[in-house]
Amino acid sequence: MNKYVCIHGHFYQPPRENPWLEDIELQDAAYPYHDWNKKITEECYRQNVSSRILGSDKKIIDIVNNYPRISFDFGPTLLSWLKKQAPEVYENIIQSDRKSLEFFSGHGSAIAQSYNHIIMPLANTRDKHTQVIWGIRDFEYHFGRKPEGMWLSETAVDLETLEVLAEHNIKFTILAPHQARRARKIGSKQWQNIEHSKIDTTMPYLCQLPSGRNINLFFYNGQVAHDVSYGNLLENGETFARNLTGLLPKNPREAHLAHIATDGETYGHHHRHTDMALAYCLHYIESNNLAKITVYGEYLEKFGHTHEVEIHENTSWSCSHGIERWKSNCGCCSGRYASGKQKWRGPLREAMDWLRDRLALVYEKNMANYICDPWELRNKYISVINDRSIENINNFLKNHIKNELEHKAKIAILKLLEMERNALLMYTSCGWFFDDIGGIETIQIMQYACRAMQLAREISTNDFESGFKKMLEKAPSNTKEFTNGRHCYETIVQPASIDLNRVGAHLAISSIFEEYPTETDIYCYTAKTRTYERIDAGIQTLAIGRASLQSHVTLEEVFIDFAVLYFGDHNLIAAVNNKMPDGKFTTMQKNLKDAFAKGDTTEVMRLMNISFGKNSYSLWHLFKDEQRRILYELLETTWQEIEASFRHIYEHNYTIMQVMRGMHIPLPKALSAPAEFIINQDLCNIIQDEDTNLDRLQALVDEVGRLSLQLDEATLIFVSTHKINSLMYKLENSPKDINLLETIKKIVKILLALTPGLDLQAAQNTFFSICKNKYPEMKGKADEGLETAKKWVEHFKNLAHYMDVKI
Repeated sequence: MNKYVCIHGHFYQPPRENPWLEDIELQDAAYPYHDWNKKITEECYRQNVSSRILGSDKKIIDIVNNYPRISFDFGPTLLSWLKKQAPEVYENIIQSDRKSLEFFSGHGSAIAQSYNHIIMPLANTRDKHTQVIWGIRDFEYHFGRKPEGMWLSETAVDLETLEVLAEHNIKFTILAPHQARRARKIGSKQWQNIEHSKIDTTMPYLCQLPSGRNINLFFYNGQVAHDVSYGNLLENGETFARNLTGLLPKNPREAHLAHIATDGETYGHHHRHTDMALAYCLHYIESNNLAKITVYGEYLEKFGHTHEVEIHENTSWSCSHGIERWKSNCGCCSGRYASGKQKWRGPLREAMDWLRDRLALVYEKNMANYICDPWELRNKYISVINDRSIENINNFLKNHIKNELEHKAKIAILKLLEMERNALLMYTSCGWFFDDIGGIETIQIMQYACRAMQLAREISTNDFESGFKKMLEKAPSNTKEFTNGRHCYETIVQPASIDLNRVGAHLAISSIFEEYPTETDIYCYTAKTRTYERIDAGIQTLAIGRASLQSHVTLEEVFIDFAVLYFGDHNLIAAVNNKMPDGKFTTMQKNLKDAFAKGDTTEVMRLMNISFGKNSYSLWHLFKDEQRRILYELLETTWQEIEASFRHIYEHNYTIMQVMRGMHIPLPKALSAPAEFIINQDLCNIIQDEDTNLDRLQALVDEVGRLSLQLDEATLIFVSTHKINSLMYKLENSPKDINLLETIKKIVKILLALTPGLDLQAAQNTFFSICKNKYPEMKGKADEGLETAKKWVEHFKNLAHYMDVKI
């Protein structure tokens, strides 16, 4: 067999963590999921762990894991998030790579990625090395082996980047066909110029580098990759397979490789359920012996290279102007604004470069107090980023810095390293990719810049913020909401900045609405309450306390005192400051309590102002998730009033609504809105009940049809999926429960009629497992005449119909 196929998926999400909290806050646009990472995990990363292969009748005939059969890279920042937030998906990805070693002659499916998706040709040499070293070390941390290849962000490349890859023993990378400049057979003196992406993509190429090193390059097939990403090729797995294998000669004497590279999110997120097209494509190729599935490392070892290539420098796969999309107004855009309106990109790049170079001077000057080679220390810092335990941090500092360090020195070193980490993160490519400087991706990288500048202020006398903002004035916004980059920065980025006092304010304000344990984690901080007293008087509350706060990242610790005066509803004022002398704290506590006992809230606020100065906070200063939770809690009475009012409108006008629909008259919004609200609420409540009232559920579904109502489908799908999954897990533990089988069948039937887009993936996985492990036994007993087994088989087949599984 001389025909080989490789499909590469570049799985990546930009780092979305709040730079001060080291976690992703609520993102409303991802509803009903908490954030975009969670949404895309469910639509893509989890789907590809258990993808369906359908038979001719569109029923599931097998469930397979795609990852061991493709080549893939996962962005390090994404993989770290998956490990924490979706551990079962993460573990499947890691195990998939280990399994692929068996399939591909000891070569794994996974390759590394430059750390946080910067455009490498635009980085300085020092940052290029750190990106590659961090990418390699991160890969080793997760996959337990050395990477053979590395994915370059946006496939952006220059010779220096290839030199850095080769220097760190990376054997190959993957590029777009138009990035090849000329090629020749090894040993030949005649180069062949390559125009219009006409390079033969069915072979690897050797690229000789100026240093004398070399690296292997694979150029993917551009047309098929385009049709996968933007065409209709994923509508049919067989068509996908035939297009891939059609790239190969019919009867080749020598080995040839058909391969493509696309965003991994293409298979499930960009195009829903297209992970199944990928699964069937691989299945079709193997079952029909059209080609052998391989990965780049295996192919390279088996067949080597016969040709060498030179590249077009400063090119990428997503900008027809090279790498201008990340530094100039080149015309490339994502469609929201017409080309020619990206004048903000150049000034933003200039501001970031200006800031990077000044931060580097701060880093070198201050780190010189502790170590001879500060940049080597930065390269090794990835071991701390991946494990922020106190023990690991202490071992890191002990192993790399000879002198015994005081705690204050440890904090300074960690702040310097964190400053540099944020200085790298602020170059994440997505910040320039889209269409406006006020977009969430650009705001995100400006937040990293803000955090880096804050750390620089804390460890030196340098304040770069005014100069940075001045440069951002040259970056015009395309929206009326903002004037320019400075306006964006001052409106959104600066207010998001957090210090330890703000963490203390969050603790103090939250304590009004929930009881905290003595020690608790607030994102990447540990809060220990030393003293706390709460006094309630009607709807008003006074809380006074003392706590310590420590960062898990920099180990910095402060002791604070706080007071909160709550007036009811959303009205409160909190004050936080550094720990005051014990005697002064006791006096302050007594004075506040006396004034509050008299009902003199004005005096309480005056005393708080005297004791804490201007360090006052409100509900606005809570971190986003807690803020939303508390506001919804405060609105509970309002929700109840709205529901009562809408229910009254719905019930008292029910008959006339039926008459109007019988006459085919559309319902006025004043009537349909309350009906939709109430029925949606009732449906969610019934679905989530432990014992679902099936008759009532069916009646409500029928009502939706009769009145032609538009419900909150996203929420209904979310709660329905959770319900079915929980029932299926019960069935997994009690697979012979006939009543449970029948109940699940009825619920699935009703809910599919209500929400045809129901996500049954997890339930199908469980059902398929039961089908393989339990069905043969029960079918055998049924064939022997056992009545209960016959009844079980009948119900199981009925459920299989609604689960789209072929038995």
